[in-house]
Amino acid sequence: MASADIVAARGSAPPALQVFQRINQLSQRQKLAAAAAIAVAVAMVVGALLWSRTPDYAVLFSNLEERDGGAIVTALQQQNVPYRFSPGGGAILVPSDKVHDVRLKLAAQGLPKGGLVGFELMENQKLGVSQFLEQVNYQRALEGELARTIMSVASVAGARVHLAIPRQTGFLRDEQKPTASVMVNLHPGRAMEPAQVAGIVHLVASSVPQLANDNVSVIDQNGNLLTNRSDPLRNAGLDATQLSYVRELERGYIRRIEAILAPMVGEGNYRAQVTADVDFNQVEQTAETYKPNPTPNQAIRSQQTNEQLTREPGATGVPGALTNQPPVPATAPITNPAVAGTPGPGGTPVNSNTSSTVNYELDRTIQHVRQAAGQIKRLSVAVVVNHRTTTQPNGTTRTTPLTEEEMGRITALVREAMGFNQGRGDSLNVASAPFAATPEAEIPEMPMWKDPEMLALGKELAKYLALFAALGFVYFGVIRPLMRTVATLPPAEGPELLEGEDEDAVVSLGQPKADSYEDKLARAKELAKNDPKLLANLIREWMGTGEEAKK
Repeated sequence: MASADIVAARGSAPPALQVFQRINQLSQRQKLAAAAAIAVAVAMVVGALLWSRTPDYAVLFSNLEERDGGAIVTALQQQNVPYRFSPGGGAILVPSDKVHDVRLKLAAQGLPKGGLVGFELMENQKLGVSQFLEQVNYQRALEGELARTIMSVASVAGARVHLAIPRQTGFLRDEQKPTASVMVNLHPGRAMEPAQVAGIVHLVASSVPQLANDNVSVIDQNGNLLTNRSDPLRNAGLDATQLSYVRELERGYIRRIEAILAPMVGEGNYRAQVTADVDFNQVEQTAETYKPNPTPNQAIRSQQTNEQLTREPGATGVPGALTNQPPVPATAPITNPAVAGTPGPGGTPVNSNTSSTVNYELDRTIQHVRQAAGQIKRLSVAVVVNHRTTTQPNGTTRTTPLTEEEMGRITALVREAMGFNQGRGDSLNVASAPFAATPEAEIPEMPMWKDPEMLALGKELAKYLALFAALGFVYFGVIRPLMRTVATLPPAEGPELLEGEDEDAVVSLGQPKADSYEDKLARAKELAKNDPKLLANLIREWMGTGEEAKK
């Protein structure tokens, strides 16, 4: 029994104490290597944890002026907001969960200012500023406000406005009108529509007194003049609005035809095209027409009658005996007019001339006609209808053309829907033909490695995988080999093993091997037989008289 207690005493030390004893038995090189491995493992674990907790950074502002960039960085430092710069230095990045909050706080401070000054420049006017400086500050503020307004257009990334406002003079002859120049920086891949350019011109012209639209010039970042640019359609005699009107007119006729055919032949079994010849000429005509009145209803406007009588003198005498006779006695004057050609008194004939002028009223019509632009001169309509598809009893499909009666009914309906007018030369052609099967366009699927959601999920999984990999490396590469090294060291100095005792009798960390009572008793007897001094010292220790007896 005592021998068994002696064997058990060898493993009675605590496991932690035995581990430290085994670590102390390591050589200096082994201790340094173990310490370095533990430090590397801790660093990897801490680095993986910090990397997994690193927030994603998003763009706060980009393409900033240097002055605005410095002011924004200063404000971020005051708010203790972490920030970074993009690789090119053109953008400021902050954690994605703080982007909107930081933007609102910076907007409350008036950042970014965009490198432009507006009417806030007039708030800090100093006392005693000259009139010229006030005018310059007002012009700068007006230019800045106009530039900010123009930058609110979707396709404009930046804008600069230059105003040339001449000084006012009291002489009208020397008066000059103001002019303006606008330079716009467009977003990549964007272009300005003519309507947008006209809107910018009207905006600038309306903001400056006495500034006409023709005195405003707009250019882009490439130096292209956007105002007063020639339009090839207008040079060809056509207007873009006219072409748009023709297309809309044709689409309207197509919708009418489709609305008629859809219930009859089914959706997708017809095609219709309309070509409209539209007259955009503007004609003004004035006509004045005179028509005589009917005979019973003639109206006399004016009438004038002239009558003239002329008396011709008679012969004064005829040579002969009558000339020697005395004159005839005088008679009473003639009251009745003598007939023309008959001799009057004294033998003198009388000529009578009568003229009459009558003016009648005539009907007069004045007509002023102005023909509206966009009148339809001619319509050409083409309609094709698919063959009828029937299913056979065996499950196969068969296509058959439409009958003449059905084609006539469809033609009549389309004729009424388009408003067919033979007088203006309209044409209509309706045909039936089998439609070719068109393969459905396959939408290419986006690969998984390009899907934004999959990329975000992959990043999250990569963080956790990296953390687990670091922990696995620390355990399998550092801790486990170190434990094996400590467990395989020779036991600490103490009682020697019994003769023939196997080292496997004692497990790692100094725990005794679970042997039977007979084995323990045999080992104790063997130990007492071979080393009685050790047994005496052990008994003395138990009795507490070992060291005290020596003293």
